[in-house]
Amino acid sequence: MASTVVVAMRRQPEENDEQFDSRRAELVGLCEAANGMVSEIIVQARPDVDGRTYLGSGKIQTVAEAALANDADVIVFDAQLTPAQVRNIEEVVPCRVIDRTQLILDIFALRARSKTGRLQVEIAQLQYWLPRLTGKGRALSRLGGGIGTRGPGETKLETDRRRIRDRITKLRQDLAVVRKNRSVQRDKRSRLIPVVALVGYTNAGKTTVLTRWTTDRWVKGATEGADRLFDTLDPLARRVRGGSNREIVLLDTVGFVQDLPHFLVEAFQATLEEVRMADLIVHVVEASEETSVRMDTTYRVLEELEALGRPVLTFYNKMDLASSRPAPDLRAMKSLYGSAATGDGMESLYQAVDEALGLDPVTLEVEGRAESKEFWRLIGKHGRVLQALDTADGRVLVTLQVARRHASVVRNLLVGDLRDESEPALVEHLGGEEQQDKEDWFSSTW
Repeated sequence: MASTVVVAMRRQPEENDEQFDSRRAELVGLCEAANGMVSEIIVQARPDVDGRTYLGSGKIQTVAEAALANDADVIVFDAQLTPAQVRNIEEVVPCRVIDRTQLILDIFALRARSKTGRLQVEIAQLQYWLPRLTGKGRALSRLGGGIGTRGPGETKLETDRRRIRDRITKLRQDLAVVRKNRSVQRDKRSRLIPVVALVGYTNAGKTTVLTRWTTDRWVKGATEGADRLFDTLDPLARRVRGGSNREIVLLDTVGFVQDLPHFLVEAFQATLEEVRMADLIVHVVEASEETSVRMDTTYRVLEELEALGRPVLTFYNKMDLASSRPAPDLRAMKSLYGSAATGDGMESLYQAVDEALGLDPVTLEVEGRAESKEFWRLIGKHGRVLQALDTADGRVLVTLQVARRHASVVRNLLVGDLRDESEPALVEHLGGEEQQDKEDWFSSTW
């Protein structure tokens, strides 16, 4: 059953209508994602925050009257409140008070499904409540449902600071084991297949992009995306076909929001570190909304994750809903435009990813003995035969298609390893690729 919510917001003088409307719509979306129904929004335009009640005593009285009129279950404020502010507000209003950070944590608790997700959510919730025990300690022993009551507080009836710190330490130890196991799995995966991470502001359409990508590239197990904030909390991984018949792994990650508290980013390191280890980042941007603030938020989180060193492609999604074409992202190696919902522009995205990963095909011609099993084995393993022509003395000229990133290594394998048996010679190839050690190449690619 949905909770009835009254929203209280402060409008800053420097905000224009578009910026404020976007922020208001996001807060309403967060409430809806937490199974809340917004009945009224109270706004006060003021340059500074009131230290006692955030909005000022007169406006808080208006909020209290709105809560009574709407029979509200909870009042949601648009910023993180101090413990003292919560105490002072709850002395006036007739229902529970939560801030934006607690609302996000509540959504995370609702969405978490995996062991890693639940560990990370509980750590973040306990870190949030630790400095708030004095003024809101009773909430940790409150049973019930609805916004602001989910999570560790439902099971910890007599929590104090020492026990919370002990619990956080234990959870971090458990999470360290999970991160170590993930690291081993990631190392094995990285030796086999390139990884592309989808990142961006929440509700930008990352899961819809992943669904379209997996559908177009014939890989089973696509996950339908929903038009809601934080639809994906635990990372989703899907294999898709890349260029030159290679495979890549797509990672759909948790969305970012403006003013995401640092302790949330820290708590979700086990999930977000997948972005730092990816070979390529695809930054999905909702073109139908104001883009600059949301893009700045994403890049700020990427900087916190130390992931800005990874190559980035920006994909402006939902162009079918946009009134104008956003300017190219100067921080990305390339900007692309389209809609995952309709499929427009997706092929351009796939091609750009193939090129960024070096999976776009190039053509080689090699010559060897037609009866050599080793010659044909290596060709079949590392490329696709386009044409084979018999030449003199039982030899064959093979036109071979391989991924650009592997062209020089394939050339060396065929020329170097087979010289004694079949004396193959490279007739034509694309030059300029760096030489790589064959053993390192096998360990990182296959």
